[in-house]
Amino acid sequence: MADFYRRVEAAILTSDPAAKCRLTDELQQSWDAGCEVGDPDSEILPIDDPGRPLEPELVDPRQLPRRGFASEEGRIRLLHAFAHIEFNAINIALDAVYRFRQMPANFRSDWLLVATEEARHFQLLQAELLRRGSYYGACQAHRGLWDMVCKTRDNALHRMALVPRVMEARGLDVTPAMITKFRQFDDLAAVDIMAVIYRDEVGHVRIGNYWFNRLCEEQSLDAEVTFRKLVDSYMGGKLRGPFNRPARLEAGFRRQELDALEQDAQ
Repeated sequence: MADFYRRVEAAILTSDPAAKCRLTDELQQSWDAGCEVGDPDSEILPIDDPGRPLEPELVDPRQLPRRGFASEEGRIRLLHAFAHIEFNAINIALDAVYRFRQMPANFRSDWLLVATEEARHFQLLQAELLRRGSYYGACQAHRGLWDMVCKTRDNALHRMALVPRVMEARGLDVTPAMITKFRQFDDLAAVDIMAVIYRDEVGHVRIGNYWFNRLCEEQSLDAEVTFRKLVDSYMGGKLRGPFNRPARLEAGFRRQELDALEQDAQ
């Protein structure tokens, strides 16, 4: 069997969504069966662009058409936007496994689990898009998520701070309102899918919080001060609110940190 890291690399680089999901599931099964990781010092590619299909067309976020709940077309666009996020999230989780090889084995366990769950989310959304006469790739999208992965590829602490604690945590803030909106339009299929994604994403942010705090502790850094400095450095300061306090607390944010973030966001 190929080297573990080469298999992770292959999963990231494959452009076919179905193959990416299958390879991710096979990686999880191999890891659970106790596979050897192989040479951790083998070449690590920068991967400026992970494998993705020719569609969707990637554009500046400001060029994307408005997406609304009132029409079936609008709801398809919303589901497509989430499918794009989940497709990227597979690559993001696999990249953490592939890139940060100095981390302990349970880091790989955690992020393989995340990758597997993101693949399942994508498959749920793709199946629903197909049921509605659409597919992943039918709408335009953007590459903002992967840009942050590239910016943080040299530092695991920075990755844990900026991707799960900022970008994924934002999903905890906005998803409940979207579930409510889908329910208002009696789109129960979308409600069910979004509820699964929301439940799992709490766990993903919790994993990011755990590793961020652990890395800060190992490096004798104040976690809250370090996080704020990184947000300033990478994102120019404030995070967008409002924040979903119950979900963020469940995902490992501290009350005093949320108080400070909310004060900054005002």
